[in-house]
Amino acid sequence: MNRLMVLGTAALVAIAACSPDSKSFTGLAADRAVQIEAEAQGAVYALTNQATDNAVAVFARSVDGALTWQANVPTGGSGAGSGLGSQGALALSEDGRWIFAVNAGSNDVSVFRVNGRGLSLASRSPSGGIRPISLTVHDDVLYVLNAGGDGNISGFSLGSDGALSPIAGSSRPLSGSAVGPAQVSFSPNGRWLVVTEKTTNRLDVYAVNEVGVASAVTTTASAGGTPFGFAFGRRDELFVSEAAGSASSYEIERDGSLSVASGAVVTHQGAPCWAVVTKNGRFGYTANAQGGSISGFAIANDGSIGLIDPDGRTAVVGGGNIDLALSGDSRYLYQLNGDRSISAFRIEADGHLTAAGRTSGMLASTVGLVAR
Repeated sequence: MNRLMVLGTAALVAIAACSPDSKSFTGLAADRAVQIEAEAQGAVYALTNQATDNAVAVFARSVDGALTWQANVPTGGSGAGSGLGSQGALALSEDGRWIFAVNAGSNDVSVFRVNGRGLSLASRSPSGGIRPISLTVHDDVLYVLNAGGDGNISGFSLGSDGALSPIAGSSRPLSGSAVGPAQVSFSPNGRWLVVTEKTTNRLDVYAVNEVGVASAVTTTASAGGTPFGFAFGRRDELFVSEAAGSASSYEIERDGSLSVASGAVVTHQGAPCWAVVTKNGRFGYTANAQGGSISGFAIANDGSIGLIDPDGRTAVVGGGNIDLALSGDSRYLYQLNGDRSISAFRIEADGHLTAAGRTSGMLASTVGLVAR
């Protein structure tokens, strides 16, 4: 077997690990409530992703980080019914007033208003493409990553009533067709959009102008194999998980190219797919789909990264992992597990994780996680 065949096989295995089969699980019955009572400490949200009656599952967060299920709030659209192979199926606005959800089965996006009583559906709009899998918001601009067909990104402006309006000229292709996109996200300053491509091992960067229109794509080869999830630090440094078994960090240059700060730091764990960075920019975490573990990284001022624990096992949950989310203050880390439970962890001052409870019972198709 030649080297290209070996690399191709490894990439397929890594991608498969990040898209687990969901048919063997059981979960909650759908709850039709459109508004819920949430505790003042915050909430965690997951996307049920059902092929019919897609919904956002809402969990109240207590002062100790523990979760209590409140309701499933319908999106009005259809999910995929199985894994999306992505990060960012749900997004929370910076001011915490809006939640956005993909409906991969009906090719549209739902917008929810967040208030003291919970969630209420504000609007539902076509995604600008086929099979939306990830979305991101900065101020009043939303971008959606569509994985179907040739794949694209498409931009929308958010109205005060929660309605989405397409931004003329904002739809852009990816680096090619059948690239296996995984995530789209704005940089913290809103000047850049980044997309990871699993199949091509590329990172796409788009400049965004003052009216929200994305430029043509600038593409950079990934430092590690199968780039998947990512998050930004305080200085716009980019922390990327690589399902082939590593994580890398980058700086975005003026021309949209990426310079490597740390390339392909091995996690020693299987299929690191989802990634988050704490609000203070000091720590990054990857959820390892095959290892049933979370790998923690210390992030230096120059954007370079290093494992907190030499074996890459900052926390061990068991079973496959599906997604990660941080509470708004980054005190707690939440992981969506392969059995569709959610594990809670308190983040210690040195980046280590202390278990803070586990909540079970999500539907088998559940993907996506966001917290406030």
